[in-house]
Amino acid sequence: MQILFLVWVIAGVASGNGTDESCSGLTGDSLEACQDAGDVGTTIGVGLIVAFWVAADFILALTYVIYRFATRQQRA
Repeated sequence: MQILFLVWVIAGVASGNGTDESCSGLTGDSLEACQDAGDVGTTIGVGLIVAFWVAADFILALTYVIYRFATRQQRA
């Protein structure tokens, strides 16, 4: 599962690189503002992926702790 999230983050970062079709035809400050907006969107997207990654790891860890607690042997 960790590999899946790592690939997802890499794909998210890679999708934000390059020129954006919506910025074509713009020059000067307008082009810079359009590219900056795209960078902000990429940052937000990658941040959400990382947040999902942390949430999934937390849920898995909590499930593991509950399982280990439920299957431990009772002390005499």
